[in-house]
Amino acid sequence: MNIKLLLVDNRQLVLECLKHRLNKEPNICVIGALSNPEYLQHEIITNSPDIVIMNFRMELSNKIDLTKLLKNIPNLRVVILSKHEYTEYIQASYNAGASAFISEEKPFQELIFTIRQVYLGDKMFPKVEKNQIDKMLTQKESEVLKRIAEDKTNIEISKEMMISIRTVEYHISSIIRKLDVESRVGAVVTAIKRGLLSIK
Repeated sequence: MNIKLLLVDNRQLVLECLKHRLNKEPNICVIGALSNPEYLQHEIITNSPDIVIMNFRMELSNKIDLTKLLKNIPNLRVVILSKHEYTEYIQASYNAGASAFISEEKPFQELIFTIRQVYLGDKMFPKVEKNQIDKMLTQKESEVLKRIAEDKTNIEISKEMMISIRTVEYHISSIIRKLDVESRVGAVVTAIKRGLLSIK
């Protein structure tokens, strides 16, 4: 049985090259290649790919809300490709629900291996040093940070997330410490620079 892939990348040349190479692999079939994410959900519902391979920058720019997409289509698996293997990028992809993250600098056969392992149900993420893990935001902290960026008060965040104000304050304190900043504004600015947040 073929593993059905849907490719998503705004770089047309990269998209075509990747499609060409992947289609040469046994038991792998590229059923679609999109440079415009507007039709992504329709394409997924229509053609039922096993795995979506997506460029990280497209997800980051909020052209694609990966978390929402995976919530609407829970059986979908997503592999994130990225030019850079930054801890923040790996974290953002993991928190959004992706199944794998792989650098574009890796050999092509490593991508094939990742695709096959993800198809079998594995999660494939680069190893991160312990001192870097300690600095990674949790999913709850990421959700709080997103709401801070939307200029929401602690009370509003508390109501939306159904957690106590004290818990919100704890998360904000943790975010500020991990990002090594001094304020909520500093946290948002730093998070945008590092790729943890994007401006809609």
